Amino acid sequence: MKHNLSRTAVAAVALSAMAATGAVTAAHADDATGIPTYQEFAASTFQDVDGQYVVNGDEPVGNSGDLRKFYDAMVTPPKTDSESLIVNTVGGADDKWSASQVGNLTYCVSDKFGAKKSQIVQAMAGGSALWENASSAIDFVYVPSQDASCNTRNKNVLFSVEPVQTSQYIARAFFPSTAKRSRNVLVDDSIWSAGSWTPSNILGHELGHTLGFRHEHTRPESGTCFEDNNWRPLTPYDSASIMHYPQCNGASDDLSWSATDGEGVRALYGS
Repeated sequence: MKHNLSRTAVAAVALSAMAATGAVTAAHADDATGIPTYQEFAASTFQDVDGQYVVNGDEPVGNSGDLRKFYDAMVTPPKTDSESLIVNTVGGADDKWSASQVGNLTYCVSDKFGAKKSQIVQAMAGGSALWENASSAIDFVYVPSQDASCNTRNKNVLFSVEPVQTSQYIARAFFPSTAKRSRNVLVDDSIWSAGSWTPSNILGHELGHTLGFRHEHTRPESGTCFEDNNWRPLTPYDSASIMHYPQCNGASDDLSWSATDGEGVRALYGS
């Protein structure tokens, strides 16, 4: 890949080698299965600045109880059905916004971005447009009047977009089921040096998570980077999806939008 693979790999795969790749296969002399214990897994998982655990490269898990649930799901054998774009599931139900809420996904962009703020605003608009153009049901609404107090405690917006300084990822987001106290998109400065991964595409990927979409590469067809089984298929597997990491046998190296992404979002939210 042309951009900084080591930084991108950290952002996309290597937060926790076991979590991000589904690689619960580290050999242990006292364990014939090679599956790490929960304690080993938890010790290897990155804990973010707000106390959440980050798994699968850019997905937050709120607390240790949720991390245990994630681990239990991750070590369950994978599905074998042959469809994707995939939506996250919680308790077997689709993790999605209501029809009224998905048409009013309000957010602010923190003033703490400083001189880069206008570029983040532009990148968010570009990433939002990818999903909005695919489904008229979706509307991400920027509320600049809330930028001065743009954090997870601001009840005037659904979520916040905030800067972070970390070597663990480029950006990370949340799912519709995430509690308000943890509902933010965090962006590291490395977003400006990610090579062919443009800021709009990176944030488009993260906004896919906010709509409920999972990483496409957790599908068996990818052959690598398995995460867990908590998802439901929507469309045929798409190795070129914006939700598919290039380094997980993806067909695109720039996180660009695909026609199948549009089919998936319409399958979940309508046209």
